[in-house]
Amino acid sequence: MYEYQKNNRYFAQIADGIKELGVQELSELGADNVSSVYRGIYFDADKETLYRINYTSRLVSRVLAPLVWFRCHTTDQLHKKAMLIKWTDFISPKNTFAIFSNVSNSKIRNSKFAALRLKDGIVDSFRETSGERPNIDTRDPDIWLNLHIENDEALISLDTSGGSLHRRGYRKDAIEAPMQETVAAAIIRYSEWDGSVPLYDPLCGSGTLLAEALMHYCEMPSGILRKHFGFKYLPDYNKAVWTKVKKELDSGIRRLPDKRISGSDSSAKAIRMAEANLNNLKYGKKVNLKILDFNKSKGLENGIIVTNPPYGIRMGKKENLDQFYKSFGDFLKQKCKGSTAYVYFGEREFIKKIGLKPTWKKPLKTGGLDGRLAKYEMF
Repeated sequence: MYEYQKNNRYFAQIADGIKELGVQELSELGADNVSSVYRGIYFDADKETLYRINYTSRLVSRVLAPLVWFRCHTTDQLHKKAMLIKWTDFISPKNTFAIFSNVSNSKIRNSKFAALRLKDGIVDSFRETSGERPNIDTRDPDIWLNLHIENDEALISLDTSGGSLHRRGYRKDAIEAPMQETVAAAIIRYSEWDGSVPLYDPLCGSGTLLAEALMHYCEMPSGILRKHFGFKYLPDYNKAVWTKVKKELDSGIRRLPDKRISGSDSSAKAIRMAEANLNNLKYGKKVNLKILDFNKSKGLENGIIVTNPPYGIRMGKKENLDQFYKSFGDFLKQKCKGSTAYVYFGEREFIKKIGLKPTWKKPLKTGGLDGRLAKYEMF
């Protein structure tokens, strides 16, 4: 019996800045005993809940099923333990696999070498039992395994998500440094937008915030375009339960009303990308898009504005954006009366340039940047 089977306990990897939201979301999706730790979130789930979380979570990056825990001081011990695991429970010689690992405060210091020794143990185990071995594919494997070593204690887990859940599948093209989907989903959740008023992104880029708003309102599973989930390789995978979960969730998708979501950008290229990405989603054609500089926009009164303005570091160069942010602040004040705006600042120094007092600011990390989400209420 593997570790996750003893207590139905799993581990969700999630960005630090959205863990609080992640705890709420996992509880809403049926998880029990949800607890946040510095690396992510532990939770209990039966099969139905595990499948539902992988299929619908908008905030979690991966869900790991712990397989084996053991004391480990050397890479030889790691190799020896790997040789003892019955890998045919998860992998066949026809499958491909890859390992992502992290090591801290342990005698084993090199995470890449630790992953290599685990890989050797898996391959050697297959050679001893069948003479055949599965291949490695570090780009798009059938099975992802995770190795975590901390304080000389090793944990090997199977990634039940089958790769990062932020890759929804709708984004085929993007401008430079696009916002990660899970961060965009967190912004939509922070906005508490329920569709009762219009939502507008005046700097929409390739449309990630608009796509996440669409999926949120339509109650569309975040994994609806995914063709692969790792939980299918667990030895106790139940196809009938997964089919039931998927059917129920897909049947709950609701139609997007006209003129509910809109976006604009001064770049024609960005709007073409946003249109192409949104068209990969059901009802994506109902999102209104325009090639338009926000200064020439009529704005949006009594609605919700979500946006991710450009910032110099994100674009790989230091730009003087002071005037841009001042103009954007004026746009919000003059053309968005009665609206609430949620603006993501990749560089916090620009918060003071916008000329507005935020109701609150929340830390929100993305792409290695320690950014802030600020809420502004236009009276």
